[in-house]
Amino acid sequence: MSEESLVKSAMAGDQVAFAGVVEIYQRPVYNLCYRMLGNSGEAEDAAQETFLRVYAQRRRYDSTRSFKTWLLSIASHYCIDRLRKRRMHYVSIDDEPLQVHPALREGRAGPEEAVLAQEQADRIQVLLAGLAPENRNALVMRYWYDLSYEEIAAVTGASVSAVKSRLHRARLTVGEMLQPEIASVSGRKDQRSTTAGHLPPSAVSPIPA
Repeated sequence: MSEESLVKSAMAGDQVAFAGVVEIYQRPVYNLCYRMLGNSGEAEDAAQETFLRVYAQRRRYDSTRSFKTWLLSIASHYCIDRLRKRRMHYVSIDDEPLQVHPALREGRAGPEEAVLAQEQADRIQVLLAGLAPENRNALVMRYWYDLSYEEIAAVTGASVSAVKSRLHRARLTVGEMLQPEIASVSGRKDQRSTTAGHLPPSAVSPIPA
């Protein structure tokens, strides 16, 4: 059965077909929820709630629309509602370290690669957590799902100009958050350069063979 036929049967109430739809889309839905909420447990709950809502609202699905767009719109709106209920825009990593869900792990990385991957994932989540929910949503849709402005607008229910504005604000905010790190790296490079300039020639010249 093709994916299109599977979706059609699922939206008609076929529970076996719906289980197949869940199997196909559970990873992208989980990934979206994880990027939005920054917590694996909450992401799993949100993904489950998303599919429950999809099944409950299946008669509202317009078959002329992309099913994936409709599905992600339900997931993103639910995540934004959860973020608003937190009454804050930042996710604390002090109480519970951010973990990479097993579904996101690719292959069997070595210990060093795994540590670096985890550090990178944690850093990305901290940056995303510093964004307003709507801006975070637009950024995730654009750079993790490679959606066009028009597709993001369809998912979020916003205008294309609003999507562009949210992405612009998100990029500015991320740039501001990264500025201290960039300045720190530049400062260390300048310090090494200055130190090397004051060393005797023998200290900076290659040792003869």
